[in-house]
Amino acid sequence: MGVNEGESAMSSFLETCKLLDQSSSALSTVAVAVAALSCEAARANLSAFDLTDSGDGSVAKDDIGVASDIKVLLNGSKLVASFSKGDDKFSTNSFSKIPAVNGNVREAVKSMHSVIRVVANSGDKLGGKVLHLGFELRNLGESSLERVRLNFDSVGVEGLKGIFEKDCLSEESLRNGIKLAVEAGMEKDYVKVVKEVDLVLGIVWKIVAWEAVTAFFVLEGVEVLNEKSGGKGGEAARGNVKAEKKKKKKVLLGKGTSVIVEVIKDMVVSKGDGLEKVVEEFLSFLDPKSPELDGLLKKVKEILESNESRRIPKTPKGTRDFAKEQMVIRKKAFSIITKVFERHCATALDTPAFELKETLTGKYGEDSKLIYDLADQGGELCSLRYDLTVPFSRYVAMNGLTSFKRYHMDKVWRRDNPSKGRYREFYQCDFDIAGQFEKMGPDFEVVRILSEVLNALNIGDYEIKLNHRKLLDGVLEICGVPPTKFRTICSSIDKLDKQSFEQVKKEMVEEKGLSVETADKIGTFVKIRGPPLELLSKIMGGSEGSELLEHSASKEALGDLSVLFDALDKSRCIDKVVFDLSLARGLDYYTGVIFEAAFKGGVQVGSIGAGGRYDNLIGNFGTKQVPAVGMSLGIERVLTIMEEKAQNQTFRASETQVLVAVLGDKLSVAAELVSELWDVDIKAEYKVHKKVMKHIEYAIDSKIPWMIIVGERELDEGIVKLKNIETTNEEVIPRSKLVEQLQQRLNP
Repeated sequence: MGVNEGESAMSSFLETCKLLDQSSSALSTVAVAVAALSCEAARANLSAFDLTDSGDGSVAKDDIGVASDIKVLLNGSKLVASFSKGDDKFSTNSFSKIPAVNGNVREAVKSMHSVIRVVANSGDKLGGKVLHLGFELRNLGESSLERVRLNFDSVGVEGLKGIFEKDCLSEESLRNGIKLAVEAGMEKDYVKVVKEVDLVLGIVWKIVAWEAVTAFFVLEGVEVLNEKSGGKGGEAARGNVKAEKKKKKKVLLGKGTSVIVEVIKDMVVSKGDGLEKVVEEFLSFLDPKSPELDGLLKKVKEILESNESRRIPKTPKGTRDFAKEQMVIRKKAFSIITKVFERHCATALDTPAFELKETLTGKYGEDSKLIYDLADQGGELCSLRYDLTVPFSRYVAMNGLTSFKRYHMDKVWRRDNPSKGRYREFYQCDFDIAGQFEKMGPDFEVVRILSEVLNALNIGDYEIKLNHRKLLDGVLEICGVPPTKFRTICSSIDKLDKQSFEQVKKEMVEEKGLSVETADKIGTFVKIRGPPLELLSKIMGGSEGSELLEHSASKEALGDLSVLFDALDKSRCIDKVVFDLSLARGLDYYTGVIFEAAFKGGVQVGSIGAGGRYDNLIGNFGTKQVPAVGMSLGIERVLTIMEEKAQNQTFRASETQVLVAVLGDKLSVAAELVSELWDVDIKAEYKVHKKVMKHIEYAIDSKIPWMIIVGERELDEGIVKLKNIETTNEEVIPRSKLVEQLQQRLNP
């Protein structure tokens, strides 16, 4: 092929890709609008669309966008529900996977579009993007086809299914198309890849069009056909009774979906006469080559872009709101942790959310860049606290304390890149002991406390990796690392739980200037790990530890660890501890024992707790050095594990014991009754509504065990009805005996 022919072929290839890009982009918009119609038709609930950006990258941005668009289109609908009924149609994958499936198509379209804009003379990258789009289109087609079949279960129009079956649309046709595209990709025949994916796109367009047809007829079809035919003809006659029933039962659609339905009526039904003609016009209207399709696309975009919900404020990246179900788990966890901390006789401490910038500067090594600085407010440069340890040290020094055992549970902030399990705002739960005590006594206690907390939270299997900073410094000195580079090399070693040694070695050599020989020698040490007593005995008595025993700092560290391991053994918690020479802990202030807890279950969350000894930090803020050691629980990651374990459990968001149900509209009656209960410390809430079933439904949904029912008759007779929600038993009791009778039942 000559140069001109090659350029011409590439130009033709790019033009075809652009057409594919435009058609796919239009489909991604239409498919969301059509899926919203199917949600109306199936009377689905919106629970799977309650996606929010958690700030940690665990939910794809386009999934959230699709979920938001669906909710905008369905806003105001009386057909869909905002909660799950357990056995409704929404529980099927055809609805719950809409955000992920349609979001993936959006992502694939954007990805291909970005490549088309920059590709000049190579089809390899673009061909790969087209193939990726093909796979996502196939998934969209299969998902849409499921909803077509589901809609047919509710369609009241005879003959519609027969028309559909003539089109021979199936999952097999989609899979065969992708198979041919993959084969072409393996041969690097990207022109054929685009051709086959374009054919798949055409099939998906037809399937989505049929989803729109079936959903439309479930919602409006019988009535529309009868209105158009004026009640004449066979089809109209068959549908008259159904149409009348439907008119009586017609329910308000969403603000967005109702507009789409009206557009379809104007553009499709008005042109067709009879079922087959209407369907033909419908499919033609949703053909990507149809000039009228632009009108629908513009209308959908107008709805989505102008809707008020688009202006609802969002949380900043890396931060989250916690719903009532999550708060139940969080409150339980904090209560357990507090109980353990107070068992060890610590007192609570609270410090400001922000400190003087100079207080935090230089305490966190390479992580100092993650400190949130605040704008100058009248001459003081301040920063949000990065952890709870430095504020604790500042407090001890500022108040001249020489001994202090405290716990602190509060938020900290870091300017990190949000990712799964990593946030910019999160809680820490710290326990620290400052002061002069017996050798390794406080170190033993904080490791024991970390173990107690993790056991009490019942998260599953975990291990506590433990090392000594002086031992690690001895290793670095033995290996030939200059003392000025100890801390920066520790930061590299600290990454070994996330990266291979080869990756860490590359960083130490290429970025931090170590020789290959020095890095390799470090590698021989940091690979040493095992049961504490067994490994320590091996180091103390074998050739592996000869160099370490000849070094004063590492010899001192091994002596400390011997005392610590013996105490942990007698305390019956050493089985969770692993002696690991690769553990470095990147923070600059550690001077002795360091440790880190890791979850060993199925949920990948990283470190769930850590700590160590810091003998010089408090002295940085005062004239006296006060040695200290502490631990910090990674509570957010622990809560992720607890939430995962609790997925199939039900929780009460409140502890309400009694619902005061006033039938009518008299707030004063409710106020009098509920205040009597509050005065005797009964957990109660009230509702004022005319319908008794509204009260009962609320009590059942909220899992409230007792109800007090008061209407006009009860007021006139000086009585109340006391209802047990679980047994449904009701009994009448005198109004004057209400509190007494209720207390007897709540405290039998």
